[in-house]
Amino acid sequence: MNPKIDSIIQRDMHYLNLLSHSYRNIAEASTEIINLESILNLPKGTEHFLADLHGESEAFQHIIKNASGNIKRKVNELFGNELREVEKKDLCTLIYYPEQKLEKVKSVEPDIHDWYNITIHKLVKVCRDVSSKYTRSKVRKSLPADYSYIIEELLHEHSDDNNKADYVRVIVETIITTGRADDFIIAICKVIQRLAIDQLHILGDVYDRGAGAHIIMDEMAHYHCWDIQWGNHDILWMGAHAGNRACICNVLRLSLRYNNMATLEEGYGINLVPLATFAMEAYGDDPCDEFLPKLLANNTIDDKQRLLIARMHKAISIIQFKEETRIIARHPEWNMAHRDMLRNIDFRKGSCYIDGIEYEMKSNFFPTIDPNNPNKLSDEEETLMQKLQHSFAVSEKLHKHIRLMLNHGCMYTVCNGNLLFHASIPLNDDGTMKEVELTPGHFYKGKELMERTGMMIRSAFNNDTDPEGRAHAIDYFLYLWSGPCSPLFDKSKMATFERYFLKDESTYKEEKGNYFKLRDDETICDRILDAFEVRGENRHIINGHVPVHASKGENPIKAGGKLMVIDGGFSRAYHKETGIAGYTLVYHSRGFQLVQHEPFTSAADAVESGTDIISTTQIVEMSSHRMLVADTDKGAELRTQIEDLHKLLYAYRHGIIKEKKE
Repeated sequence: MNPKIDSIIQRDMHYLNLLSHSYRNIAEASTEIINLESILNLPKGTEHFLADLHGESEAFQHIIKNASGNIKRKVNELFGNELREVEKKDLCTLIYYPEQKLEKVKSVEPDIHDWYNITIHKLVKVCRDVSSKYTRSKVRKSLPADYSYIIEELLHEHSDDNNKADYVRVIVETIITTGRADDFIIAICKVIQRLAIDQLHILGDVYDRGAGAHIIMDEMAHYHCWDIQWGNHDILWMGAHAGNRACICNVLRLSLRYNNMATLEEGYGINLVPLATFAMEAYGDDPCDEFLPKLLANNTIDDKQRLLIARMHKAISIIQFKEETRIIARHPEWNMAHRDMLRNIDFRKGSCYIDGIEYEMKSNFFPTIDPNNPNKLSDEEETLMQKLQHSFAVSEKLHKHIRLMLNHGCMYTVCNGNLLFHASIPLNDDGTMKEVELTPGHFYKGKELMERTGMMIRSAFNNDTDPEGRAHAIDYFLYLWSGPCSPLFDKSKMATFERYFLKDESTYKEEKGNYFKLRDDETICDRILDAFEVRGENRHIINGHVPVHASKGENPIKAGGKLMVIDGGFSRAYHKETGIAGYTLVYHSRGFQLVQHEPFTSAADAVESGTDIISTTQIVEMSSHRMLVADTDKGAELRTQIEDLHKLLYAYRHGIIKEKKE
């Protein structure tokens, strides 16, 4: 007996008694220790990091299906010169889109039985490779119930084993003769997709610009392992669902600006008819030139529809400026009174005054504004906002997706030595953490600011929150969207009004916060990593939010490798600006790779022509040794569990806790 260990055991007796219900005797505890020790020596699982998806659902889904090009790489490695390039391309397309590719193959393949036989063996080989770094238990959990036993048998038996060749051959033959080949192929392709990515990190901004944010969220509802660090556009939709009218207006304005009503109407059932009716009545004589929607490739509409959208766009923008100012007036601590732009307009002259300087306006038609009380909603605007607010509140699917955001999301995450957040950490001019007033009289900075902000966001959806606190939290969504010290914005202003109405482009400038000015400094990044208690030699900050101008030579790897900015412009609206169509950062057992994507055409083209996203890979940082589970956060958890199980063994062996019968 060891007195020191005995005291530790006595201290932990409550927990050890609970643990003994799961591991009832020495044999069970010992078996679990052996199992956990073995897992520690498996290769680290592959993590994928994506940012700023902005509703580009087809490109996102394709990248998830092809594991950012990793499946194509594995097919090339496995089959090398065994298969022609067209055969490898067809195999990859089958893995990505099994249902659609099967239909195409069956319409042209003269000997489908032979094709099934050859293809199933190829798929088993790929599946065996992607599953090799996981325990049998983990692989088993990823298998579909209908084919779990069959796939597991095929994964662990080889047709070149003379003793088992007939066994494997008969399994495959029986799958085909029983008419189950299609279902089996679909099932094993889905397993390959799932095992190719161990964990997915989304660094914010699922919403806005593209038309498929709701499709992305539907995909994530069934994804095996993922997290999200909320972006400013996600916060906007969360605020809209919570009832923040300014957020509702911003959501609608951005949707109209990019001619993207699919997410609103088809995705969430938001009724836009009242807005269209109001816009035609109030702005029927206005050409609304400044509000014509941005039309991206393959997004064409006739002139009549375009004019209607422009009028709806202007109508909701004017209401937005009013609603924002009403919220800002309730919060003088935000220091945003200067954004009361409607009061700066001289409606007689058609000019606007900013800091005493007169600026000419592009237009001066404001039929719903009372010059004596410019921020007051007209009766018609108030009625419209009530209808829109109700529509956002009662959307069942939006509620489900916001709940998903809350369940899987937060303001920041630390994972395996990497600090993940969407945009910034507010900093002072000297690079120290800046204190931000979250609630009147309460200031926070750095890690505590991010944690408290996350708690406030959740309180907006918590019925147990006191009414005053909940009202403040709902208002705060606007500050997070456009407040100068918001960790999701961090700029001097959001120049929406200026861009729409003022001719002088110098007024459009949005001064970036100190984080964006100083983040290239390795010392600043180390200071932030220290503040968030990120340990290890190879630690990093990983961000999105600000598009990287790859076409102009900007490097996404900054601060001597300490910072990785992975917003490469998934959104088609940014393709010209960035010169590419998004990044994936891949962190596998041998280190970091940055995958740069070219624009994606469509899933239909991928199936029909075998087109894939063209991706180029840049090695960012390679490890001196192959990283194991033991080197990860999961490894630290497992070592703690092993230590506790050793304590339980000690308690069993010394009679402190009695073993239970098997």
